[in-house]
Amino acid sequence: MQYDEIMVRYGELSTKGRNKRHFIDRLGTNVRDALHKFPKVKVHPNPDRLHVILNGENSTKVMSHLKKVFGIQTFSPVLKVAKDYEAVCDAAKKMLADQITEPATFKVETKRSDHHFEMDTFQMNRELGGFILDHFGDQLTVDVHHPEITVWVDIRLDGIYLSSKVIKGAGGLPVGTAGKGMMMLSGGIDSPVAAYLALKRGVSLEMVHFYSPPYTSEQALAKAKELTGKLAHYCGSINFIEVPFTEIQETVKEKVPEGYLMTIQRRLMLRLAVEIANRRKGLAVFNGESLGQVASQTMESMRTIEEVTNLPVLRPVLSYDKTEIIKIAEEIGTYDLSILPYEDCCTVFTPPSPKTKPRIDRAQKYEQVLDINGLMQRSLDGIKVTKIHAGDEFLNQNEDVFAELL
Repeated sequence: MQYDEIMVRYGELSTKGRNKRHFIDRLGTNVRDALHKFPKVKVHPNPDRLHVILNGENSTKVMSHLKKVFGIQTFSPVLKVAKDYEAVCDAAKKMLADQITEPATFKVETKRSDHHFEMDTFQMNRELGGFILDHFGDQLTVDVHHPEITVWVDIRLDGIYLSSKVIKGAGGLPVGTAGKGMMMLSGGIDSPVAAYLALKRGVSLEMVHFYSPPYTSEQALAKAKELTGKLAHYCGSINFIEVPFTEIQETVKEKVPEGYLMTIQRRLMLRLAVEIANRRKGLAVFNGESLGQVASQTMESMRTIEEVTNLPVLRPVLSYDKTEIIKIAEEIGTYDLSILPYEDCCTVFTPPSPKTKPRIDRAQKYEQVLDINGLMQRSLDGIKVTKIHAGDEFLNQNEDVFAELL
């Protein structure tokens, strides 16, 4: 059925003390961004609840977007009626008829901020409860202590609001309340999951994606952008930063011993990500590394790669095994995209036997033959930043081509 308002509960934000206003304001901004495709919606973040006024927008579609916004513990769809008991009864009947699928227990709970309304909270609870029993007596029984359904009645100055559903939100913290970071996003399974986990703890991420044409295709770039669109559901929008990497990869392949190709490439990637973070006021670099999963993700390799910076390098899926990562990827809707068969630059020029325990002194020695500053500057000069909103698609225009590849 069509509702008039969505009432949002904050959950974890209630523990934030004097900083609570900042968290609530940020959540309000994120909700507005996530609902940008619904122009009639108005968002009002108040100290106790956030109210999404629908103004005729489709409540089911709006709620599907709200489910993914971090910082929301639960929410309830709400009907607004005139301050008239008969109108309350009609609304409660419609609302419960749409909700009840099997026998259940219920109670009515009333809050009255308009004390001039003729019925007090006890009268409303008693009268409306009796009305509901008369109409749903074969499906509902009263349980005032542990009801399966609670009918909330909120008598305000501008009308009476009713709700009976509690829908679980994404939890976590509003994106942007824990600082800003750069996410090294490949086209694989792990980095989107790492991004999701960082977003859930309130980190505002910008996606840094390295691409190497002609070794990587336009489809691979579109795939990374669409993964970003999937992740943007959790915050509204995300900046996607394309970093050209062809010259660096070709130069490293030409001048560096095969066993250290991956190590030197990753050191240059990290240098670039750190420089982008510095320019865009990022506090850390995030990646999708899982300890021991591949050759470049041993502790020795991580230490050698990370030696090029003192900026924090954070790894949200460090202790997850592949099965656990895949499960999350499936839950958040990135898995099917991640397994599309388009090469990203992390798999280009991969040596058959990369060093699993590379040494810092060897890496530094091999880099002496490279024009590190020049390579980095030319790559940085070619970056492109695109703002990607929740649900933006980049692959659908090439569906026939993708079907053939699959």
